[in-house]
Amino acid sequence: MSTRWWSRSSKKQEEDHTSELSEKDQRIQKEPNDDTDLNPGELTFEEDTAGGLGRHLGVTSCTLLIVGRIIGTGIFSTPSSILSGVGSVGASLMLWVLGFLLSFCGLFIWLEFGTMFPRSGGEKVYLEAVYRKPKYLATVVFAANAILLGFTASGCIVFASNILVAANQIAGQWNERGIALGVIFFVTLLHGLTPKTGVFIMNLLSIFKIVILVFVVVTGWVVLSGKTRVADPHYNFRNAFAGSSTSSYEYATATFKVLNAYAGWSNVNYVMNNVRNPVRTLKIAGPLGLGICAVLYLLANVAYFAAATKTEIDKSGVTVAALFFGNVFGSTAERALSVFIALSALGNVITVTFAASRVNQELAKEGIPLPFGNKFWASNWPTGKSPLPGLIIHLIPSIIVIVAPPPTIVYPFILDVEGYPQQIINLFIVIGLFYLRWKKPDAVRPFKVWWPLAVFFLAAAVFLLVAPFLRPPGGVGDTPPLPYYLYCLVGIGIMLAGVLYWAVWRIVLPKVFGYELIPRKEKLDDGTIVALVCCCSSARLMHDLFMRYYVEV
Repeated sequence: MSTRWWSRSSKKQEEDHTSELSEKDQRIQKEPNDDTDLNPGELTFEEDTAGGLGRHLGVTSCTLLIVGRIIGTGIFSTPSSILSGVGSVGASLMLWVLGFLLSFCGLFIWLEFGTMFPRSGGEKVYLEAVYRKPKYLATVVFAANAILLGFTASGCIVFASNILVAANQIAGQWNERGIALGVIFFVTLLHGLTPKTGVFIMNLLSIFKIVILVFVVVTGWVVLSGKTRVADPHYNFRNAFAGSSTSSYEYATATFKVLNAYAGWSNVNYVMNNVRNPVRTLKIAGPLGLGICAVLYLLANVAYFAAATKTEIDKSGVTVAALFFGNVFGSTAERALSVFIALSALGNVITVTFAASRVNQELAKEGIPLPFGNKFWASNWPTGKSPLPGLIIHLIPSIIVIVAPPPTIVYPFILDVEGYPQQIINLFIVIGLFYLRWKKPDAVRPFKVWWPLAVFFLAAAVFLLVAPFLRPPGGVGDTPPLPYYLYCLVGIGIMLAGVLYWAVWRIVLPKVFGYELIPRKEKLDDGTIVALVCCCSSARLMHDLFMRYYVEV
């Protein structure tokens, strides 16, 4: 009875808010740009937003969606590897500030695109709106990156390692892998079968993570006051830049890890079909969510460096926050904090999976050929409200990454591989922003980024694409024995695999077998509309065209 009342109340609030909007604002909330030249993909705005739970996420949920995605594994796990890469506390803190600035620049660019095209899919939608020819190329290349690198293995691994620390158990390869696999299966079933419960737990864990980080920050202030068991809390700050690296490669690689820790500021862009008043909500939730995380991140790093020496942090691996509490409160508190970090990582996995499944569903709805047909992968089977097939697409690469490589190498390598192709996408997104400003100056832009910020973001993307190929000192990267340039090549290879897949689908096979690709649309039982690309022989095509003309005449 209470659930029905809550549903009716939410709908009533939404109707009241919509009635307060002006006629222009209501048009913008529905579809800011009705120009057919700007329509991304095959589906119209109404067709793309049909099906599923509908618009049920408000400002609070969207803010927590960003916070829950950003705070997870990065701030608790990567400060040690960043410090190892750049060599000094001062340089490490400067990179966290740089990551904050770059993330806000990126956020404003994505806000402009997200308010112009308030659809689920994020970069998929924006690339399709700009790079329209060759048809489907941008979509397929993005799909290769989103599907092959859209896993949440790193969060599952951090959860497993911290649970083992809390249980005072040695982390072996298979007990760590077993726990990580259990996490990803649990999250898949949670979102696939009980979507409302999944959103509730996601929001709850996001609030929990804010509380934990605030506790870390406050504890850091107490440490700096000199009233704890830490002997010299100011040691790391006296000569903060001593030992700083001079290698561009090491700074670029460390920056990838920082940006990965900040990753998630665009999380609402991926689920816009589920957002109430998407334009207004995005403009509020984006800056608010990232701002909360940025402040907590910078202060948490100060707390870490106050409680432990540079050598201790360098050797802490993926449990640097546990080291922090161990030095301040003792081994019992260290194990207790490991439980908190594990729950934070779980929340990150739940949030990432929620957004990734919607992106996978949008790719299937666009007609990208997938095994067993697009209609299944684009559907909200079996509940009619949540895309379990899209969750399965996300599940498969996550299992492979958890099981295949050694855990001691996989975590830093995953961070590097995820970051590099994302910078390639970012580069094309910013170029597309300037292209649309020039080509479509009169398009409706409910939010407009200041162009110097876009230029700064573009320059950073170019640097981050070039610098990793510069030889580091000794020729050894941060994931030995793997070559330092391997993660760049893997990232580029995944993008090129998308180009090859597109060429085989769109050019090679039609020529070899003599058929043409004909788009059509179909409505599924759950209300979702799918754009299907069907194979049709030239003879059949000519026959259909003739019969259509004959019937019309």
